[in-house]
Amino acid sequence: MAQVEATTERIVAADAETVFDALADYSGTRSKVMPEQFSEYEVREGGDGEGTLVHWKLQATSKRVRDCLLEVSEPTDGELVEKDRNSSMVTTWRVTPAGEGTSRVVVTSVWTGATGIGGFFERTFAPKGLARIYDGLLEKLATEVEK
Repeated sequence: MAQVEATTERIVAADAETVFDALADYSGTRSKVMPEQFSEYEVREGGDGEGTLVHWKLQATSKRVRDCLLEVSEPTDGELVEKDRNSSMVTTWRVTPAGEGTSRVVVTSVWTGATGIGGFFERTFAPKGLARIYDGLLEKLATEVEK
């Protein structure tokens, strides 16, 4: 079984602390910036960064819905890690300064892919699809924090 990885990034016209705080705000900002592919969003514990437990369903394709229950940690400054209790998926958000009043947000998801022909298609198409979904989230996040 091969590891599958999807990465996308965006420069946001807001300082890194503001952007990170918005991403870590699962009870407020994060729920507002989730694109339509996410449903049944619910904070089950915490709600602000480290120690948060959040649930959602991710509709990756018309047929593929992933039920996610994510434990959030903050291993280093500017980094949020969401580990899915229901799968091997781990999503890491890194927010770093990118110049005066701007920041770079990089989101990477990795998971253990399927084997056989299904795994081939997953490795080929899933990273692009997930990157597109996260592009939408980052666009909404930028709109929210650049106000």
